[in-house]
Amino acid sequence: MSTKQPTKNTVKKIRYSFSSSSLWRWFQKAIILAIFSLVVNHLATRDSFPNSESYRFPIEGFLSSIVLFILIGIIAGLNFKYYKKKHFSKKVETFAIIRFMTSTLGFITIMYIPVNIIIDIVAGGQTVFYYLLIGLVLTLLVSFIFVGLWYAQDIYSLYKLSIKDAEITIDSGTKITKLTYENIGCFYSENKIVYTVQNDGTIINTDFTLNELEEKINDQLFFRANRQVIIHKDAIDQIEKIENGKLQIRLKALIEDDAIAKINISRYKRNEFLNWYQNEI
Repeated sequence: MSTKQPTKNTVKKIRYSFSSSSLWRWFQKAIILAIFSLVVNHLATRDSFPNSESYRFPIEGFLSSIVLFILIGIIAGLNFKYYKKKHFSKKVETFAIIRFMTSTLGFITIMYIPVNIIIDIVAGGQTVFYYLLIGLVLTLLVSFIFVGLWYAQDIYSLYKLSIKDAEITIDSGTKITKLTYENIGCFYSENKIVYTVQNDGTIINTDFTLNELEEKINDQLFFRANRQVIIHKDAIDQIEKIENGKLQIRLKALIEDDAIAKINISRYKRNEFLNWYQNEI
């Protein structure tokens, strides 16, 4: 089988497209930074209101807040890079987002207190705990809004990728197939071979184990029902309560196979399964 190598023009177009996209994202963030700094400084004091007779553009405050937000952006950026690698790579869930925001605010707090004490010492002033606390609370509130706006699109893009647009490469020995999560009904193991069942009923054998797949795929969409089967949420047609607190799962007709015609969920995994199934994506 021959493969067509991309031409130099194609490579240039790809690089240019990527570069333009990155520049556009940074431009958007720069706009957010500038607007946010303007709004914060104009709301800070009454004299900063544009309709005030003594209005003067708060240039010092504007530049100071730009520097502050850049520092906050650096802290949030480093933390986001960590979370993207460790927590958002497989799935994006509410708890992980809350942890990201909380830890970011924690790092900002660690930065804020010593920096303000140093500034007071350099300026020859005295640190007043009350004003330090009020300033910290206001900074954290502003930082929460700023970081939320700054990374909302990035987190949403990761969420879409992990849920809908993600794909897995299936190596069946003779050919390699790329399948999106939406096209997969389930995975099941039989005679030590793991098969992928597509929504149209097509079955492909893989070189994965179920344990390997469980580590790779998004567990908001897929559930390890038992030792033999991992099922996709959208592939479930019927859930039936059976003896001893167990559940029996029937998959949709198009992907029904003798080996997975009836999938049993043990009573030990029943609550975990129901919580997963009832949780909306």
